[in-house]
Parts: sequence; C-alpha cells; structure tokens
Amino acid sequence: MAVKIRLARRGRKKMAIYDVVVADARAPRDGRFIEKIGSYNPNTDPATISINNDRALKWLLNGAQPTDTVKAMLSYRGVMLKKHLQIGVLKEAITQEQADEKFQSWLDSKEQAIATKLDKITQAKDTAKKDAFAAEVAKNQARLDAIKKREDDAAAAVAAAEAEAKAAAAPAAEQAPEAPAAEEGENA
Repeated sequence: MAVKIRLARRGRKKMAIYDVVVADARAPRDGRFIEKIGSYNPNTDPATISINNDRALKWLLNGAQPTDTVKAMLSYRGVMLKKHLQIGVLKEAITQEQADEKFQSWLDSKEQAIATKLDKITQAKDTAKKDAFAAEVAKNQARLDAIKKREDDAAAAVAAAEAEAKAAAAPAAEQAPEAPAAEEGENA
C-alpha cells in the first residue's frame, strides 16, 4: 500500500483550511485517511502551519511520500532536515548528539528569521495605518479650510451688501432732509 502525506481540504468557499493527513494514495482527496498529523491555514499572513513533527518524522522514516506542498511545509518546519540527520545517525555517519546540535542551531536561526519577518509585517501594518490616518487628517483639514473659506466669503458678501445698502441709503437720507428744508424755505 502506497502511503502519502497530503492535504485534505476543509473550510468554506474561498476560505479553505487544510488538514495534513497520512492517507492511502488510492483514497480520495477529502476521503478516508489513516492519521491526521496537522493543519495548514493559508489565509493568515504568514500562513499558519501546525504539524506534529514527531509523527510526521515517524511516517517519513516508514516510507510515506509527501506531496510537493506538504514537503515544502515539512522543510519549513525542519522535519525534512531532521529526517536527513536521522538517516545519517542510522548510517553511523554522525552521532545523535551532533545531529541534535545541528538541528537545534538550525531551529534557532529559523525562529529568529520568522520573528524578524513578523516584526517587518507588523511595522508595515503600523506604518500603513499611520499614513492612512495622516492622509485622513489632511483631507479633513482641507475640508474644514474650504468650509471656513466659504463662510468667510459669505460673510464678506453679506458685509459688502450691507455696505452697499448703507451707501445707497446714505445719499437718499442726505437728499431727503434737504428736500423738506427747501420746502420749508419756500413756505416761509
């Protein structure tokens, strides 16, 4: 029986989540499997990979063949390196202590690289939020300035209209008192 380590799809439409399963190669993709050894969520940034490394290593050493995608995930998690080192131990090319030391140094550097990537993603999100907020503040300030300018223009227009009305009323007021005075002079 050919055994594969592959993905089994679950989740809703366009939001897939996958189980990492050990299954017979003849079984359907989402059908019967021997053992579930982890899960994979590509919807997060970075993708969430949760695999039981010990069980995956056991199946690999027993001859299970991973698909390309699962092989990439196992390499990312260090299972393929651990398999390689374990085969070296079985062939007595290196000791178990040397293999464990090599794997631990690789694991430390990998964790540091992942932490650096997460920091960069977090900083990029924070920068994008700050830039969006600054742009929104600038746009709101431009709107407030435009409203204030319209209000000032309206107030200036009202003041000009009042000044014109006063100017028009002032000559009429000056002429109106002279006319009665002239009439009074004629009557007297």
